[in-house]
Amino acid sequence: MAATLDGRLVVAISSRALFDFEEENRLFEAGDDQAYMRLQLQRLEQPAPPGVAFSLVRKLLAFNGPAPRVEVVMLSRNDPASGLRVFRSAQHYGLKVERGVFTRGQPPWRYLMPLRANLFLSANEADVRAALAAGVPAARVYPHAARASEAHPDEVRIAFDGDAVLFGDEAERVYQRGGLDAFQTHEAEHVARPLPAGPFKPLLQALQRLQREPAPMRIRTALVTARSAPAHERAMRTLMDWHIEVDEAMFLGGLPKGEFLREFEPDFFFDDQTGHVDSAAAHVPAGHVAAGVSNP
Repeated sequence: MAATLDGRLVVAISSRALFDFEEENRLFEAGDDQAYMRLQLQRLEQPAPPGVAFSLVRKLLAFNGPAPRVEVVMLSRNDPASGLRVFRSAQHYGLKVERGVFTRGQPPWRYLMPLRANLFLSANEADVRAALAAGVPAARVYPHAARASEAHPDEVRIAFDGDAVLFGDEAERVYQRGGLDAFQTHEAEHVARPLPAGPFKPLLQALQRLQREPAPMRIRTALVTARSAPAHERAMRTLMDWHIEVDEAMFLGGLPKGEFLREFEPDFFFDDQTGHVDSAAAHVPAGHVAAGVSNP
């Protein structure tokens, strides 16, 4: 029988998102890929430190039992030889990562299509933008963001911004054209009409399907948005129309999100605005979703 990933939540991830390769990456960015390769091979027996998305990946893989539900695939601009250390490091930490594509500097995002990936995490902005343009939920990780809390070992915690992440950027465009009053008026007038889907709606749907399966791990989600009442109602009505539930919702009315996320303690947070990602990254793992009107 042919191997297949059908029915699994597929996470494609770059080596820098899963592991802390920042020291090695400085050689790669300098254009000296031979020195980079030599350093990675010299450190083959030295497990790389966990990276910003390590906790998210480790917990998602914990959903796997006799029937695999989650597949994590390395999708990296690393050269194939350097990929040896990536797999060795995953093995060291007990992460069952068995598949990988290594492209030695070439854009790897095109392999997301045959993988049918539900999420792509990378430190490379161009790859993330290309993935989003192809319809794959994707975020540029902040490698120096805070690492996830260890306070919730049996719970995957993921936080999402609303407009341009879970939802489309229709309302954000109104806000940027006319300001807060125009935004609030628009949302009140269209409260009964669901917002268009954003790039991360498919991921949230996939997580809900995963959550329905019996497993030792649970999923807890949060909507963390700059919206406030009365604009909150359209966001909630949209989720209800999609038959999607979130466990927590924070309508912050423009307050900085970082300290609220510090209390929620997510394994990852997704936002389309770099200011919010900067605020979050001081406290939690965070990634930038380069989608919508704020990211031309």
